[in-house]
Amino acid sequence: MSMIHFIGGEKGGVGKSVMARLLSQYFLDRSWVYAGLDADQSHPTLTRYYRDFTQPINLDLFESTDEIMEVALEGDRNVLIDLPAQSQRFLDRWIEANDVIGLCAEMGIPLVYWYLVDAGPDSAQLLDGFLQKYGRSLHCAVVKNEGCGSDFSAVEAISANDVSVSPQQITLPALHGSTMRKIDRLNLSFWAAIHAKDRDAPHLSVMERQRTKVWIKKAYAGIDEVISKLVD
Repeated sequence: MSMIHFIGGEKGGVGKSVMARLLSQYFLDRSWVYAGLDADQSHPTLTRYYRDFTQPINLDLFESTDEIMEVALEGDRNVLIDLPAQSQRFLDRWIEANDVIGLCAEMGIPLVYWYLVDAGPDSAQLLDGFLQKYGRSLHCAVVKNEGCGSDFSAVEAISANDVSVSPQQITLPALHGSTMRKIDRLNLSFWAAIHAKDRDAPHLSVMERQRTKVWIKKAYAGIDEVISKLVD
């Protein structure tokens, strides 16, 4: 069975690309067939870290966005789309013009939207608008990124106000800032971040690797919560 995973959230700087990288590594660590589609043309982060598994798409063009369904229908695989900020209107147009949600239901392809939020009121407001549109028609997993704040009460209140669109909520723990910056500076995948030790190649220190390993384990626990509901 294929699954389609959108990694989004209209606000910039909430950790969408980090989540896309984590989810990519999650699939690879479990030896699940995986294909990445990078829709962020200005900052193609997924392509940068997972080049061998990723191809670009252009949300401005139906012919390019159609690749999401084409790849999903090639065989059983997880298709991950890393969305840029402020891309919702392009995705809306493609979904509505082609009844993508209906097509996925017909083909038996679960569709999940991993919606990244920070602790600010703007994230909560944008999430509320998204849930009013899609909360009853696709599986939404709200990812509260603790690297971007700690008080998510505004986000959590949305579910309490309207249980009919109540999304699943998970927490993405924060990784120590200097460790994450070093991973990015050295262009390491998350696999390389915890496994690379060759002194002649870029690598983290022993304790940086340990911090990253613990962080990934905690993040995977949240991902497991979402995936388990999709495969039950």
